[in-house]
Formats: sequence, C-alpha cells, structure tokens
Amino acid sequence: MPPRIVFAVSSAVVAVIAISALVVALIAQPVDKDEVETLVRDYLRDHPEAVIEAIHQYQANEEVVRRERTEGLLGTLRPQVERDPSSPVGGNPNGNVTVVEFFDYTCSFCKRVFPTIMELIKDDGNIRYVFKEYPILTPQSVVAARAALAAWAMDRGAYVPFHSALMSARGNLTEQKIFRFASESGLDVEALRRRMAEKDIENALAGNFKLAEELGISGTPAFIIGRNLVPGAADAETLRKLVLATREECQNAGVC
Repeated sequence: MPPRIVFAVSSAVVAVIAISALVVALIAQPVDKDEVETLVRDYLRDHPEAVIEAIHQYQANEEVVRRERTEGLLGTLRPQVERDPSSPVGGNPNGNVTVVEFFDYTCSFCKRVFPTIMELIKDDGNIRYVFKEYPILTPQSVVAARAALAAWAMDRGAYVPFHSALMSARGNLTEQKIFRFASESGLDVEALRRRMAEKDIENALAGNFKLAEELGISGTPAFIIGRNLVPGAADAETLRKLVLATREECQNAGVC
C-alpha cells in the first residue's frame, strides 16, 4: 500500500480510537482535553498491535466491498462484457465458460501471458474467448486495434492468426509490421485500411473504453471469468482454477 494511503488509514484508525476513548472517559468521569490526549497516546504506546489489527480489518472490509461492487457490475454489464457482437471471439464459440481479456498489442505483460492463453484454449476445448481491444499505451496500439477489429469485420477466420502475429511480434510495432502481418494472415491490406476508417470500428473501441472505465480497469491485461475480474498477467494455474470454478458454478445453477 502506498505511504500516503497507509498514513490516511492509520490516521482514521487513530481518530476512531481517540473518539472511543473520549466517550469512555466522559462516561466514567469529567475529563479535560489533555487527559483524553494522554489516554489515547498511552494506549497506542502500550498496544500498537491494536492499530495494526484495525488497519488489517479495514483492508479486509474494503476488499469485500470492492469485490461485491465488481460482482454486481459484472452481473449488470454481462451482455456488453461477453456478448458484444463487435468483440472478436476465439476458442470454442459455443463453449460453456466465457473468458474475456482486455489487452493492448504493445503491452509486454499481454505478450508474456499470450502463450498461456493459447495453451489454456487448446487444452480445455470448451472455452469461449472474447478479445477486448483496449489500446491505451501507444499510437501504434490504436492502429493495431483498429486493424484487428477491421479484420474481424472483414474475415473472422483471419482474426486469430492476425492477433497471434501481433502478439508474437518483438520490437517496436510499426505500421509497416502491422500491415505485413495483415497480408500474411490473408487480408487485403488496402481493403483493411478502408475498413479501419469506418464508424463502427471507432464505436467498438469507444465501447471497450467505456466498459473498462465502468469496471475500473485501467491497465492491461485484465481478465474477466464469470464473476471474477483479474488484473494483470495471471498465471496458468489461476486461470484454470477460475475457469473450472465458473463452469461448476454455472452448471450447478443450470445456466451454462
């Protein structure tokens, strides 16, 4: 936790203790301000563990609140998260668990986790994978995202090979590389350029940005699996466990 936040939390805890001490003191007998301050100072000196325990409890309570808020939002926004027709889909389109990833083609962490994702899709065979283009890092990210969405609109079979080439690219992702990968994926580059400029591509990106903002996603990668939002480059075991837990949960509910 950043020092500024720790200081703010500690200050809040001390304030609560001070108020409680004041109430107890006033009930017991009339006291003045100096007596209350001495009481609080002595208590904190003799029982520092009380402050640490209060901070831990505060953090635990905040995590519960954050998780409940996220679960509520994911329930409300599920159609946009999982079923937006402008979002490319890979894996098994009829899979019984949907995994959603917000990513950027120039994000090193996205590139690092990419082989794990491909292995997960290959090994499971019943995962419906939704690609949320979220170009937040560089101007080249935006060009690549537009090109990928245009590829999906033009030829859905070309999307995953194009996506894979972009994710596997090393070094600077220049426009020359982007369009070379597009050509190697079987796409007509000139038609792709024209398609990239159309309004629905802009709308798709704007929708992804709005959705990310509503869900509190500010970095890449970020994964959504059922009721779980996982920021960062999650490892294979974490993703597998969440897929299995989500599958079991939806099967028990009869909604898979």
